[in-house]
Amino acid sequence: MNKRDFLAAAIAGGMALPAAAANRPARNTARGPALLTVTGAIQKGNRSGLDPALDQLMKKQGVKFERAYAFDFRALSALPSTPIRPTLEYDAQVHALRGPLLLDVVKTAGAMLSDKSKLVLRALDGYAVAVPVADLRRYRFIIATHLDGRPMPLGGLGPLWAVYDADRFKDMAAKPLNERFATCPWGLYHIEVQ
Repeated sequence: MNKRDFLAAAIAGGMALPAAAANRPARNTARGPALLTVTGAIQKGNRSGLDPALDQLMKKQGVKFERAYAFDFRALSALPSTPIRPTLEYDAQVHALRGPLLLDVVKTAGAMLSDKSKLVLRALDGYAVAVPVADLRRYRFIIATHLDGRPMPLGGLGPLWAVYDADRFKDMAAKPLNERFATCPWGLYHIEVQ
């Protein structure tokens, strides 16, 4: 190939790139592995729809979406952090948890919320619970990323946990310890905005 043919091909190829990029679905722009995927009634997206070949866990749990917003640990840690100190049902001890407010996370994904909206919080083990936005706001749910000053590992309660400080609310503190956290899936990996 001579120089003239090479330059003509390179210029033609360069002009085709912007058009091809415009038709390509959104990619996950996270730098690390996605820990949390937000789907449903969101206005933003940084990844394309469900890939039935590669999104095996979501596929097996019946999750479907055309657009999503994925967060890696760095993106979650960049949001303002809220500390809480609830008594946990697993050892009846007070523990320090911290992470961004759950509603701030879904708002970052462009969630369209009202008090009548619900969020389906889904854990790695398949546990899923629909929680009204009004309750998430009232109880100040966080997505805990740290437990007692350390990032939470996979295989424990993490790496993410949707949780609140049940001790701070009379209606919840009056319940037996093992009934306070039914709306708090640990191993959180997916939120659907309804």
